[in-house]
Amino acid sequence: MIIGTAGHIDHGKTALVRALTGVETDRLPEEKARGITIDLGYAYQPLAGGETLGFVDVPGHERLVHTMIAGATGIDFVLLVVAADDGPMPQTREHLQVLDLLGLRHGAVALTKIDRVAPERIAQVSAEIRQLLAPTALADSPLFPVCALTGAGVGELRRYLEQAAQDQSPPANGGGFRLAVDRCFTLTGIGTVVTGTAHSGAVQTGDRLLLSPSGREVRVRAIHAQNQPVERGVAGQRCALNLTGPEVERQAIHRGDWVIDPALHFPTARLDVELRVLATEAQALRHWLPVHVHLGATDLTGRLAVLAGDAIAPGEMGLAQLVLDQPLAALHGDRLIVRDQPAQRTLGGGRVLDVAPPTRGRRKPQRLALLRAFCQTEPLEAMQAALAVSEAGIDLGLLGRHWNLQPASLAALTTLPDTVAVSGANGIMLFSRTHWQLWRARLLAALAAEHSQFPGRLGPDRERLRRIAAPTLNRPIFAALLDELTAQGQVVRTGPWVHLPEHQVRLAPDDQARWQADLAPLLRAVPFNPPRVRDLAQRLGWEEATVRRLLKQLAGMGEVFQVAQDHFFTREAVAELSALAFALAEQEGAARAASFRDRIGGGRKVAIHILEFFDRLGYSHRIGDEHRIFRDTLLGLNDSKP
Repeated sequence: MIIGTAGHIDHGKTALVRALTGVETDRLPEEKARGITIDLGYAYQPLAGGETLGFVDVPGHERLVHTMIAGATGIDFVLLVVAADDGPMPQTREHLQVLDLLGLRHGAVALTKIDRVAPERIAQVSAEIRQLLAPTALADSPLFPVCALTGAGVGELRRYLEQAAQDQSPPANGGGFRLAVDRCFTLTGIGTVVTGTAHSGAVQTGDRLLLSPSGREVRVRAIHAQNQPVERGVAGQRCALNLTGPEVERQAIHRGDWVIDPALHFPTARLDVELRVLATEAQALRHWLPVHVHLGATDLTGRLAVLAGDAIAPGEMGLAQLVLDQPLAALHGDRLIVRDQPAQRTLGGGRVLDVAPPTRGRRKPQRLALLRAFCQTEPLEAMQAALAVSEAGIDLGLLGRHWNLQPASLAALTTLPDTVAVSGANGIMLFSRTHWQLWRARLLAALAAEHSQFPGRLGPDRERLRRIAAPTLNRPIFAALLDELTAQGQVVRTGPWVHLPEHQVRLAPDDQARWQADLAPLLRAVPFNPPRVRDLAQRLGWEEATVRRLLKQLAGMGEVFQVAQDHFFTREAVAELSALAFALAEQEGAARAASFRDRIGGGRKVAIHILEFFDRLGYSHRIGDEHRIFRDTLLGLNDSKP
């Protein structure tokens, strides 16, 4: 069990830890000279059962609250220290507020320096402490009058802490490993060592991890957990990790960094949060307020964007987005503290809801409804609420990373009733059945509208249909939706075109004869660089307008493709060209104009026109000089027509 002290300066926190453990936690020369705690101190007390109590001793000075918060993050148990002569003081109150905002529920109160006061004063201060604790989650914490100098009451307090450690439920150590770094130093002959509390998962000697948010790779050479050398550390333990790596040095690691499983590396400068404002605040927190944000051992500046309304009133809970000046490492559920810009006062605190929030539409009703669903603490309950308001579904791959879910917990989400699971870019996308049926209806309605507006066209291509019917669905999900409707016979795919089964487009008998006898042979004669409209008209002795009209109608029917201005290719030619582009991408990673030109034996200009046409059609995507082929897209140009 990790025990964190809290309380006002000079109320005896360090002396009490020394009396409980025999360890002096003030290690800095300045601390010894001034007699006050400046940085975090650590002590360990072995128990008879083989376990260890770990103590994190925090400074009590008002200017060092940020250090106190770094120490309080990740502890299991609070030891609130109040001097009997002074009674509750400003940092007693602020530390207690921080602990309550961090969601800590287990603790005890040590009423120190009882040798300096009369019994009446002890009773008076005890009553004041009870009143102070009453509105917090620590209201039922027992109180122990103690004197660190004489040892009075220390034994009783120690026995209570030992029993609390035995009664404590073992921490859940599922999910990927995360350790919040609160100290980094170098030892001669050993190298770089970081210490901190393991928030989740487990770590073993030899593991390869990442420093976040920097992204530096590290390997674990050795581990100390609860001050003992071990091969494996788990969530809930104080760990010291001896790290090595190509860019690992003491100067590259800072308090506030995280050592994490590489799958959890997702640095972000925006967080959507559920925020509670302290009831003691005189004013509401207004939109775009400059703030200090404390998360883990991190302390960053940024702005508070209120998402619902214009402000969050004192004592109220609200939704907000924190726009930070630097990226940090965070995951859903992480606790945080918000302080004012001068870092003199705690304003409130709360939980991270989303580590990848949108920059636009962040105040839309649907977005706010999704965040309120994410406020649920149980993943299954949160997912059920989220699916009810998320039309675009929930990406379980991203959710698993951002929420650090175990595989079993993630798999359980796919078994929720009345849901549809679809394979997406990052894994499974989950939809409520109601929303999936709405997407089906929208797609069919969009096709009906297209047929009504353009009766001479067979239908839109797949990418255009996605843009008009379901622009918020990503490509693999829309493909699954379309495949489902196609398999059920509700839509028909003719090449890249999509249409309703009853929609047919045919040429007039005379035009059909002209196409078969005159136009088609000329286009097929040079399939990869057919004559343009003007050249076709000259060869056939027709008006250009007649050739253009007929080819436009054929393009609407899916017989030809307009690759460039007045440049039409047959269906078969484009099928061959798409296969060549795909093969080129398989060999070289992407299709490039020069290589593609060599494959088709034409000019560079024609090659560029064809590749740009594939981009427009949604078969490929241009990045610089490269055209990346979407492997989930099959043009189906050789499909039989109905």
